[in-house]
Amino acid sequence: MLKINFYKDKRQGNVNYGKVYGRAENAAPINIEKLAEHMAQHNTPFSAGTIKGILTDMVGCIKELILLGQPVKLDNLAIFKASVVSTPADDVESFELDSNVKSLKLLAIATGRLTRKMLTQDALLGYTSLAERVRKGEIALSDKKGEYIATEDTGNAPVVNP
Repeated sequence: MLKINFYKDKRQGNVNYGKVYGRAENAAPINIEKLAEHMAQHNTPFSAGTIKGILTDMVGCIKELILLGQPVKLDNLAIFKASVVSTPADDVESFELDSNVKSLKLLAIATGRLTRKMLTQDALLGYTSLAERVRKGEIALSDKKGEYIATEDTGNAPVVNP
């Protein structure tokens, strides 16, 4: 289940300032070793170690290819490709790779059966325990980004990020 938490728009002057949004609360990421262990539990003849080796090689190859300008499509997952973050130049002649290109970033674009529509359709959503407490009125969203302050009078100090 994908857990949803709340946050308030804190952008002063924005038309949505103070409005509440939902945000996916993701667990800590798993590494290749844990992914390989998970995959090995799906009735495969391959060991977790073999799968880990293949995944490790795959990561290196994807990085190599995208740095050569070759997008890599993993069917029903994503197309991985490089993108550039750059600053503007007055004209083509004054654009310099060393100074105008600030960084590269990795784009992952959903493809195949992993579209936004399919993800939304397949998702099982629920509230985080913190969001449930907000909904019940036990705690309220703070005006400080990421803080939740208890509203009930328990005689104790307010609970911040319980």
